[in-house]
Amino acid sequence: MNTILPTDRAALLARLAEPRQYDLAVVGGGATGLGVALDAALRGYSVVLVEAHDFAKGTSSRATKLVHGGVRYLAQGDIHLVREALHERVHILESAPHLAQPLPFVMPSYRLWETPFYGTGLKLYDLLAGRAGLGATEWLGARETLRELPGVQPRGLKGGVRYWDGQFDDARLALALARTAARQGALVLNYCEVVDVLHEAGRAVGLVVRDTEGGRAWRIAAGCIVNATGVWVDALRQQDARAAGRTVAPMVAPSQGVHLVVEQDFLPGDHALLVPSTRDGRVLFAVPWLGKLILGTTDTPRSDVPLEPRPQAAEVDFILAESARYLRRAPTRADIRSSWAGLRPLVRPDEDSGDTKAISREHTVRIARSGLVTVTGGKWTTYRAMAEDVLGHCVQAGQLAPRGPARSAGFRLVGAELAPGTHPVGLARPQGLHSYGAEAAAVAALPGADRWLAGGLSEAMVRFAVRHEYARTVEDVLARRARCLFLDAAEAGRLAAPVAAILAQELGRAVDTAGFEALARAYAEPGEAPVR
Repeated sequence: MNTILPTDRAALLARLAEPRQYDLAVVGGGATGLGVALDAALRGYSVVLVEAHDFAKGTSSRATKLVHGGVRYLAQGDIHLVREALHERVHILESAPHLAQPLPFVMPSYRLWETPFYGTGLKLYDLLAGRAGLGATEWLGARETLRELPGVQPRGLKGGVRYWDGQFDDARLALALARTAARQGALVLNYCEVVDVLHEAGRAVGLVVRDTEGGRAWRIAAGCIVNATGVWVDALRQQDARAAGRTVAPMVAPSQGVHLVVEQDFLPGDHALLVPSTRDGRVLFAVPWLGKLILGTTDTPRSDVPLEPRPQAAEVDFILAESARYLRRAPTRADIRSSWAGLRPLVRPDEDSGDTKAISREHTVRIARSGLVTVTGGKWTTYRAMAEDVLGHCVQAGQLAPRGPARSAGFRLVGAELAPGTHPVGLARPQGLHSYGAEAAAVAALPGADRWLAGGLSEAMVRFAVRHEYARTVEDVLARRARCLFLDAAEAGRLAAPVAAILAQELGRAVDTAGFEALARAYAEPGEAPVR
């Protein structure tokens, strides 16, 4: 079935207003919540999902863009997470080949012991992947390493190790999950916030939700409520507990990960670079993505959870300094095209050392006395397994009737129904019509398909974003339907006005640009340089 559903907001709100009892209400439109909604819809449950902002507005659009087992977690001895992620990686690659594809990595060696040491570890990575592996690990000489990584620092290079992982377009994959869940019957709404949890006899039985655009509120009745709001899960947990006069201890220890984007000519080619241990023990990635190069990341503890976290000057300096050690040409602040920070929802350990690098990336599911189900932690790659685990808990607790096993493994998402013999364009290449997979022809048929606002963004794509991809704002289009904000923030700011004009035509109302233009300026300024 290749139906391209409309996402007319008035029609969606009319459905929300209908009095009915849902089997499942999901709060949170990031990777985890959308995964739960899709899994439940595929099993035949009636599902409603609400997101206070846009889908993947938070952490789920700010990843390193890797579908991976996690070489770093292997070094930490988290074998279970690595094995699970390696097997889940295949399901993502199969379910959305236009949005997720294999990616070769090279780990350069500057000491003689590094190639055999890290190569042996990556052979274990292959072993854990088993039949789900994407390619065999290979030891490279210095000449072969330079061939695959032409931009790597040649001075002192001894060799390298090539291994395989995957990469993806995180925000568009989240959007594909939302649209596929809707195609399976789920009601999925962005810009719809939860203002209260409804209780009867001490049990959570529904939600009060509010349309953040129009202000109108509705009550939703549901047999099971899942809190999948990422780093913000504790706010809903506290709201639920207050109804019974209780408080709950926080679950989340937020950690900030920063990424910088520079031109791809700092590392030409289609291989990514991995440094497994920087001077302070962190990992450095240099990943080709949509025509640019992503440098990252950091792991900085935070005590707050802002919607728009910003890189700290020290984090920017760290990434630039480490990149300068491993790239032939050292990037500077002037070379940064965009910068962003994402907050990881790490599950707080019993003994808090304050070092988020040591906290496991595994997820946790907790069920409150009221029956509110909370899931947090985990990583993008394991979203499907997390969703399966959540629904398993819901069934075991008697909040959902059994409906058989999960059907989500390898299930094709919207746009994935490519014609036989069609090969997706690699994610190292800039965005374009190919990013829509099987829906490219539908986009090309809309007005403005031949009018390009910028490379990879046509007027028709903006119209498609409104008509079929839930877009409501300039930011929705330029940050998460097209990825302009994350690739070149200054250019994204210049595109705000023409995109707003098209949105105004489609939505029948004035569309603000000032908020997005300010956001684009912030992304273009990677933290203030420290005073020296």
